[in-house]
Amino acid sequence: MSGRSRSSRRSPTARLGRSFGLLAVLGVILVLAGIVGLIYVGVATLTTMLLFGWLLLIGGLVGLAHAVQSRGSSYFWLAVIVAALNIAAGVVVIRLPDATAAALTMFAALLFLTGGLFRLAGAVVVRGAQFGWTLLQGVIGILLGVLVLANWPQSSLYVIGCFFSLALLFDGLGLLAMGIGGRRVVGMVEDSRVA
Repeated sequence: MSGRSRSSRRSPTARLGRSFGLLAVLGVILVLAGIVGLIYVGVATLTTMLLFGWLLLIGGLVGLAHAVQSRGSSYFWLAVIVAALNIAAGVVVIRLPDATAAALTMFAALLFLTGGLFRLAGAVVVRGAQFGWTLLQGVIGILLGVLVLANWPQSSLYVIGCFFSLALLFDGLGLLAMGIGGRRVVGMVEDSRVA
């Protein structure tokens, strides 16, 4: 009887430990995908564009189905227009992934430039406690924008894939750290219960 109650007490912590283990495994998969994406940046860019296009297309179709179901509502036409725009954008992205990557790369470069300029101006005007870091962020943003624009449109072959792969890599590292740390905490809780 005591053995059964002890195993039932361990059951939630064991399940929690397994969940953290699965989180760590997912982190490893994302880290590997990020590394592969950084090695094959052109393929990662094309894959990202195709995924983006299919997400737009599927989202548009789901939105259109939802709009049809809500025919009598006041937002019917707005829902139809948004769904049609999503479908059209999805088709364009899927059919022209290179041109879409070039346009998004230009947009990203302009965001870097404007964000860097605003941070730089804000650091100089405010001169707060984080003056040095804000100034550094502004300079890095401007440099990134200039570097991407200087090689545009060739930079569109690798910029989006590089960013996407880095996002996968850092998200995977975060999940891996959370999974390993969570398993350690669960192990310490189990050890304290046994003691």
